[in-house]
Amino acid sequence: MSLILVTNDDGINSPGVKVLAEAMKSLGEPFIAAPAIQQSATGRSVTIETPLRVSAYYENGEKIGLAVNGTPSDTAKLAINALMKEKPILVVSGVNYGRNTSINVQYSGTVAAAAEGALAGVPSLAVSLDSFSLKSDPSVAAEIAAQIAKKALEMDLPKGVFLNVNVPNLPKNEIKGLVVTRLSDSYWADSYEKRTDPFGREYYWFSGQYKVVEDGLESDDSALSMGYVSITPLRFNFFDEKTVPLLREELSEIF
Repeated sequence: MSLILVTNDDGINSPGVKVLAEAMKSLGEPFIAAPAIQQSATGRSVTIETPLRVSAYYENGEKIGLAVNGTPSDTAKLAINALMKEKPILVVSGVNYGRNTSINVQYSGTVAAAAEGALAGVPSLAVSLDSFSLKSDPSVAAEIAAQIAKKALEMDLPKGVFLNVNVPNLPKNEIKGLVVTRLSDSYWADSYEKRTDPFGREYYWFSGQYKVVEDGLESDDSALSMGYVSITPLRFNFFDEKTVPLLREELSEIF
């Protein structure tokens, strides 16, 4: 049976990764490889000066998967290129606790792991549930992810493109539907609290606020808040073609 890489950024002990792996059994053989510890908001960072170590992870005497002492990008790259006996037919990352919409896709380890799958030429999905509580049931999100994954395997996604899926924290019969969206214009209003540790040393703690820009059903944040599953096709290509003519004109006199 074809292998499916199931990974995340919340760590291998997260309930979301196990539920997602179970949902993927209808499409192939799940292969769980996930960070050994919580790695949220690590983005696409990779480890280059510290050895990556892999160990089997067990719960109640049952092997769940492989734990990697690295980032989500480390884990996905290592699994695809070294740990799996064959290239996976699919990479699914999640189920993440907390929405990964708008600017958050730049920071998300969940999204980063899916991006690594796409860069390796494998159909890939990032799946997030709109709740930060580990008591929230990720099974509906996993079920929907499996349905989307089936379609992703059937369609011919453009090279380097992967799907970012965000699911409302609602019973399935209360979800209004599924919409294909763009990234919204929401943003973080950054701020840092200055604190003092017990030894009198100052440190800073991030306490920014996420400012949601409600701009219609076509954007991910709005669709999710309105009770829809949001699917956003992503490609990490930072090249801005529109600025090329401007730069050529303005910089032409330098040389």
